[in-house]
Amino acid sequence: MAKILKEDSTKPVKTTKATKSKDTTEPNLKQSTKADDAVVTATVTDTKLAKAGKRSAKITKETAEKEAKEVRKTQTKKAKKDEVVKPKQKPHVKRYSKNQKAGRALIESDKKYGLKDAIDLLYKVSKVKFDASAELHVALNIDPRQADQMVRTNTSLPFGTGKPIRVAVITTDELAASAKQAGADIVDADSIIKDIMNEKFDFDVLIVSPDRMAEVGKLAKVLGPKGLMPSPKNGTVMADPAKSVDEFKKGKVEIKNDANGIVHLAFGKLSFKPEALYGNAKATIKALSSAKPSGVKGVFIRSMYVSASMSPSIQLDNNEAVKEAREVKKSIATSAPQEAKVAKEPQSKSAQ
Repeated sequence: MAKILKEDSTKPVKTTKATKSKDTTEPNLKQSTKADDAVVTATVTDTKLAKAGKRSAKITKETAEKEAKEVRKTQTKKAKKDEVVKPKQKPHVKRYSKNQKAGRALIESDKKYGLKDAIDLLYKVSKVKFDASAELHVALNIDPRQADQMVRTNTSLPFGTGKPIRVAVITTDELAASAKQAGADIVDADSIIKDIMNEKFDFDVLIVSPDRMAEVGKLAKVLGPKGLMPSPKNGTVMADPAKSVDEFKKGKVEIKNDANGIVHLAFGKLSFKPEALYGNAKATIKALSSAKPSGVKGVFIRSMYVSASMSPSIQLDNNEAVKEAREVKKSIATSAPQEAKVAKEPQSKSAQ
């Protein structure tokens, strides 16, 4: 018995299947629990998607958008923190020269002047050393985008514009000779068309007879942006070009609004006498006030200003200026020829 016990104590103990199973089941249990959790989560998501049905794609899109918004917010917050605080810029203050300050001191900002007083003041306000132009700026109560509210008319200044105007005429050979006698500068139709195609403009006004308008219509893309496209409204498409040439040479001007509904027009030079500028201004205001489009309701003229080249502007009293222009029309017509000769004397000296 003692031998048997010794032999049993020296032999290693054999592990049975039961013991092996106890040792190996612990890691298997852990793996099984993880797999079971994954299955449970998958089933939950499946059930949610099954409940959502058609809205599942919408929900995923909304969640993605929310996440993108949050990311953007965080990025903007970081960018604002990283930005360097810039010092505040000082407001831009317009500086005037001594002459401009002296001219502005003569004008009362709160006062609206009559046309006669404004033109008399224009000579005192202008401080330039060249022959400045007298300009009229009128803001109209129109919508330039509407075709029935466009303003386009013309008038003849009784004392001229004060600057030479080059007139080109495209017409037949017979009418070209009469236009040349009336004072046209260029009457060779072929050379004029070639120059226009090459974007060379040696003229200020282009006059065309109706029978040659088909040729000029092909050049509309070139002439239109320059404001030189002939039209019956402004008197540049006429059967008698010689008459139109004579009118433009004597001082016929076109009145039209720009893209902002404002009319800008030079009505003479400061080398003119005050009476001459006064007469030209009245003729311009008269033509403009009578050219009210049918589509405009209520007030037509919002504000009017006169100014010279590089001078401050003088605001006019609208009602008084229109009243003056309509009342004194007859007296201007009777006295115009005598005053025009006097006004043109300094004009010719400045041109030399």
